[in-house]
Amino acid sequence: MGAAFARLDRRGRNEGPRRRAGILTRIRVPRWRGETPMMTRYEHVYVVDVMSSDRPGIVAAVSKAIESMEGNIDSCSQTVLGGYFTLIMIVSLPRPIDPEELGEQVRKAGGTQEYQVLVRKADGPPTGEAVKPVDRFVITAFGKDQAGIVRRFSQYLAGKDINILDLYGDRSGDEFVLIGQVEVPRQWDIRMLQADLEEMGRELGFTVKLQHENVFVATNELRLSHGSLESR
Repeated sequence: MGAAFARLDRRGRNEGPRRRAGILTRIRVPRWRGETPMMTRYEHVYVVDVMSSDRPGIVAAVSKAIESMEGNIDSCSQTVLGGYFTLIMIVSLPRPIDPEELGEQVRKAGGTQEYQVLVRKADGPPTGEAVKPVDRFVITAFGKDQAGIVRRFSQYLAGKDINILDLYGDRSGDEFVLIGQVEVPRQWDIRMLQADLEEMGRELGFTVKLQHENVFVATNELRLSHGSLESR
């Protein structure tokens, strides 16, 4: 899976490599919603979610448990938030296995450290569902922290059938920053969406920006390159 990375400051601008504070956001390769099925090595596919107090070696232990069952990790996403480790994986196996048994094998990998594990059999690809052409955008919002920020923005997006792919929020002092990667159906006028979001931002005292992901990546890559040269 292709990915591009950009380090941003509290106002959504690239900080360059010289400053350590910032937000790391990932932009994935564009696709059509519902068009691309999961690509797995084996036929029997499961979704595995692991949560634990963070420490080194969790991914190694979990992946070893999957390998011991002759399984393959076809895709995964992992993060640490507030000292808690979370990992979600698409795992495929050559033979069917009860989800409870799969979860128990992963739990045992934790040894004395308790892993919370949730496993479910993956659904097959949707059939007869109309494919919706979408474009990917990055939304950034920052301002004084207050109750209801995530709800207000996500509620607006849901009302427009805009899917949130990745979401990151962080509070520092009395400021809150929210960065999301979203899929916008092509039926919508982006200028209208931007105007709506800016108006919502003004009501909340937030600055909001909506950019096509290609513009977002190109802009921040240029800033990063410029910052790299300046730091030499």
